[in-house]
Amino acid sequence: MDWICAHREGIALLLHCQPGAKVSKIVGEHDGRLKIALNAPPIDNRANDVLIAWLSDRLDVPRKQIEILSGHSSRKKRLLIRGSTNEKILASLVS
Repeated sequence: MDWICAHREGIALLLHCQPGAKVSKIVGEHDGRLKIALNAPPIDNRANDVLIAWLSDRLDVPRKQIEILSGHSSRKKRLLIRGSTNEKILASLVS
């Protein structure tokens, strides 16, 4: 899976985020990234806040351990997850 890889501080995720959905959920893969629909508008950083909260809950890690490395105002994002493993993230997101 091209969308998950090791990072010197944790695990990096490549995401394609689609704001404005009715519910936040994983849609599948898109262009080598994990595609996530977000139940938030792309206004005033709300979609990023929902993404971090949703991932925190889904991966069972504190929000402060999730950081957007790039793509703050883009649908294509690169995130860093600290305090988790590839196996745990894959089990939480792909199952």
